[in-house]
This record gives sequence, structure tokens and C-alpha cells, in this order.
Amino acid sequence: MNHGIQKIFSEVPRTYETVNHVLTLGMDILWRKRAAALAARRGGERWLDICTGTGETAAYLRRLGGNETTVVACDFCLPMLRPLVEKPEGRGVDPVLGDARALPFAGDTFDAVTMSFATRNLNVNRGALVGAFREYSRVLKPGGRFVNLETSRPQSRLIRTLFHFYVGLTVRPLGTLISGSGAGYRYLSHTIPRFYGAEELAAMLREAGFARVTWTPLLFGAAAIHEATKIYPPGDRSSESRSSSTR
Repeated sequence: MNHGIQKIFSEVPRTYETVNHVLTLGMDILWRKRAAALAARRGGERWLDICTGTGETAAYLRRLGGNETTVVACDFCLPMLRPLVEKPEGRGVDPVLGDARALPFAGDTFDAVTMSFATRNLNVNRGALVGAFREYSRVLKPGGRFVNLETSRPQSRLIRTLFHFYVGLTVRPLGTLISGSGAGYRYLSHTIPRFYGAEELAAMLREAGFARVTWTPLLFGAAAIHEATKIYPPGDRSSESRSSSTR
């Protein structure tokens, strides 16, 4: 567990959603809803939102799930979970305190796992991130889906330059002004430009053992939604599980 990052997020829970909406001009709301819809489209009895923060994506999953669906929201920072418990949208979501790199769940538990704007926080190095993806595969049932929403590195040099200029111009000043946490948004402005492109992240998901890895670019590649499937055990629908594609 990274106690430095935990401390950063403990400073911002009350303003976290507001800052995200301001910095993305509200687009993060649409992206979270889209990611939740992709995770929910095949149904299932148990869904998990990792690094849930204040639980926005978990709440969208809860709306999409039936009475038979359990939605679990996991985060390692207790102050971030408190707004989820207190707000009406969080009703019906089960909050769990836990580390995203060592989840407190048995293997083959969930039909879908989601994560939104938190993958960068696990990127200590490439190997650590692949290891985290393996952990998400572990808790998924065979055939289960992992849906990841994250900022990305645009392929176009022009778009990339403009995006990074916008991040440098707005993230730290506006985030600090609204939240009062200079450290939190200094950290965020540092990690966004240094994160992977969509194709490289897809390769890491495959390295972690996922199959059928696809991604959808958002805002000219400034963000992306990745979908990946846990393969079936050898001999169990193996021909289906080993098919993969990219776009």
C-alpha cells in the first residue's frame, strides 16, 4: 500500500467529484456511465469497482444491476469511501476497505471488475501494473470482464501536445483552488502526461493473461476505455477464450 498516495486522497474526498467534473468539462460523467454500461451488458451476480473513490462508477453499476446483482466498491482510503456511504446514490453498494494490489476477495468471485481513473496510481513501474492486472484476473470468474477507464497518451503529436498543455495549465491550479490540496493535484498533473498509450496498456493486459482485449479512444485519445476477458481454464471453452482483438 502506498501511504503517500493514501494521504493525498484522504485530503480531497469532499471536492473530488467536483474537481473531476470541472477539469473534464463534465465528460468524465459520460465516460464513467459508458464504462459501467460496458461492464454490465453481459449481466452477472457480482460486480466489483476497484479504487472506487467516492463511488461514482459503483453507483452507476448499481443502477444498471438487477435485484440479484451485488455491487462491491473497494478502496484503500477510508475517507474516500465515506461520501459513497452518505450519498443516496450509494444505497445498495457494498463498501469494502482494501488494497487494489492485494484484494480481500477469493479467486473466481466476480462477473465484472471496473476501475476508473485509478490505474495511474498503481503504475509504480510496468511490472507492478501488470501484477495488479493479474490480481484483477484472479478475482474474476472465467469469462468475466475487466473494464478500465483511464487517461491515455494520444497518438497524434499535436493532440498530445495540446492535451498536456491543458493538463499543465489547469489541473494543479484549479484542483488546488477547489480542493485546497496542492499535493493532490500536483501529483495528478505529474502522472497524466507520463502514462501509457492505449495500445501499450492493451499489451500489458494481455501480458497479465487477459484475452479479447479491446479499447475505445475518448476525446481524440486523451482517455480510453479498455475491455478485457479472463480466459477459461485449459480445456474449458479454450477455443473461445483464446480469441483476441484490438481496435
